[in-house]
Amino acid sequence: MPIYDIDSCIIEPSKHFRNVYMRKWAWDTFDLRDAIKMAYKVDKVGKVKYEIYTRKGGGSKKIIAAYDNEEKTMFIISGAEGK
Repeated sequence: MPIYDIDSCIIEPSKHFRNVYMRKWAWDTFDLRDAIKMAYKVDKVGKVKYEIYTRKGGGSKKIIAAYDNEEKTMFIISGAEGK
């Protein structure tokens, strides 16, 4: 179970994620928050790093994020798209 509360934390997408994945998927920050909220699987892969698996917009997607517990900020690093 993740330690973050997606409703109260700040979401900051990286420039790469914003320009590549959010544009390709036609998402804004509200869609990104909804996708993280509806995640069917969350893997903690490091001290502060998470792989978030979600299905939104007609396919499965993986979002890689880091969460800063002190600042209550989730920084979205990258993404991937599956079948």
